[in-house]
Amino acid sequence: MSTKIITRDGHEALKKELDYLWREHRPDITQKVAWAASLGDRSENADYQYNKKLLREIDRRVRYLRKRLEDMRVVQYSPEQEGRVFFGAWVEIENEAGDLKKFRIVGYDEIYGRNDYISIDSPMARALLKKEVGDEVLVNTPEGEKLWFVNSIDYEK
Repeated sequence: MSTKIITRDGHEALKKELDYLWREHRPDITQKVAWAASLGDRSENADYQYNKKLLREIDRRVRYLRKRLEDMRVVQYSPEQEGRVFFGAWVEIENEAGDLKKFRIVGYDEIYGRNDYISIDSPMARALLKKEVGDEVLVNTPEGEKLWFVNSIDYEK
C-alpha cells in the first residue's frame, strides 16, 4: 500500500477520533453489552444485539484508523509554497459569472463532513496545482470544461 499524505490538522483529528473510540466510546459500549448479556436470553434482547453491532462497528473503525495512521505522511507547510497552490492551501477561485468558491486542498481522509475541503485527487485540485494568483484554470467537469480564476492562496502556518 502506498503512503498517503495528510495535513497536520487532519492527522491530529484522526488520532483524536481513534483515542476517543478506543478509550471512551468502546469501554462504554462494552459495559452495556456485558449488562445486556447478564439479563439472560441474548437472541431476543434488543439492547444486547444493538450494542454488540455497535461494538463491531467501533472495532472496524479502530482497525481502519490504526492502519491508515501508520501509512500516512504528514505534509508540513514550507515557505517555498507561498504564492502557488500546493497541498494544504486555502484557495479562493471565481468563474466568469462571478461565483466564488473557497476551499482547502487536503488528503482523502480529511474531506468527510467538510464542505470547504476538497481532495488532492479531485479534478479541481489537480487543475489548480502550481497555479498562482491571477492564473486561469481550465477544469474538466461532467458538464464540460469550466474556466476559473485564482483570486487568493493562503496557508496555515
